[in-house]
Amino acid sequence: MIEPWRPSGLGSIALGAALMLGVSAAAADSDLIPTDRPSLSTSTQTVPVGAVQVESGVEYTRSRVSHGQTEQQFLVDILLRTGITSRVEARLDLNPVVWLKDADSNVGFGDVTLQVKYRFFDAPEGSWWPSLGVLPFVKVPTARSPIGSERVDIGCTGLASFDLPWRLSLDLNVGLAGIGQSEGAYFLLQETVSASLTRQITDRFAAYGELFYASPSEPHTRDVVGFDTGVQYLILPRVVIDMAAQVARGTPGPDFAIRAGLSFRLGGR
Repeated sequence: MIEPWRPSGLGSIALGAALMLGVSAAAADSDLIPTDRPSLSTSTQTVPVGAVQVESGVEYTRSRVSHGQTEQQFLVDILLRTGITSRVEARLDLNPVVWLKDADSNVGFGDVTLQVKYRFFDAPEGSWWPSLGVLPFVKVPTARSPIGSERVDIGCTGLASFDLPWRLSLDLNVGLAGIGQSEGAYFLLQETVSASLTRQITDRFAAYGELFYASPSEPHTRDVVGFDTGVQYLILPRVVIDMAAQVARGTPGPDFAIRAGLSFRLGGR
């Protein structure tokens, strides 16, 4: 009589790994985590109640400044998101390390931004209507000059997210902000607009292209217009990696930027 096969040793390990991969793949199809990086646009999707989502990354930028000089910056970015209700999330955006190099080299802690995302309208099932939300924010000037302006910024961004055919999605943002100025106790009003079109190529892989515009953030500077594109890849059910590249024209702002990151979610449903 042939005895039934029972896994042991390496066989048990291989069987366990296969089961874990199967569970992971099944969860990947039903538990994807939407992130607000690496694009500049923000979606209306919020983190589940009780969950904490960490969206971290590094960014390198290069900018032309006056008299033909080049300014380079490298920073670490961490965005913490937690669900308060099914429509509201609290957010903390910080740069624990910023390295700025122009004529001199400066390293320090960056600014901290407090945000709240509120989605006040959900699109009906099968409708072309977008879901709508708002994202008010306050920048706390924790960075020393020349890394930061040492002034408070305040503002609010309107959010619209469309679910489109062919696994496409579109995020539109329109924002107004008061940018604190380093000279004089006043704010300069800045308008921003961005549109990001994403294609979910597979259950794990997505790519996007984005156009963005920002009016001057300092006196005697120019509007900024740019384009960026990037990809995301789901490596585990709640772990996503990303990479993006950006080009822009206008001042102040980077002419070229490249960023890469890792996002993951803890807790929640």
